Amino acid sequence: MHISTKGRYALRMMIDLAQHQTTEENVPLKKIAERQQISVKYLEQIITALSRAGYVKSLRGSQGGYRLAYPPEHYTVGMILRLTEGTLSPVACLDNEVNECPRQEVCPTLFVWQKLYDAINETVDSITLQDILDNQAANSPADDYVI
Repeated sequence: MHISTKGRYALRMMIDLAQHQTTEENVPLKKIAERQQISVKYLEQIITALSRAGYVKSLRGSQGGYRLAYPPEHYTVGMILRLTEGTLSPVACLDNEVNECPRQEVCPTLFVWQKLYDAINETVDSITLQDILDNQAANSPADDYVI
């Protein structure tokens, strides 16, 4: 399995929104692009998909920008990656709900791919944006350290 740039950037964008949105202000796409060092044009493509899925809300105008539609604990890494990547399956025969591979009954490696797919899904579906923020806060050096 390979996560594309689009998937990685979508996750970074959602984390950035979670980190920087306040109850009163929206986050301009230009600010996200600057902080994440990603082109605004590329982020525009990604934000369109996130908006259509209802993951983010937008507001035009001088106070415009983007914000998460729900709290960070609502979004899992799996939700974001599936939106941008489609399936997260390691092999094509597991791409659809029903495995239509003609060799599935005799395939000696199918159980390996299924276990890998299950592990991937379990992992990405168990981590929320809030978990990422909490992990980042726990692993950041303390700002108020004084000698």
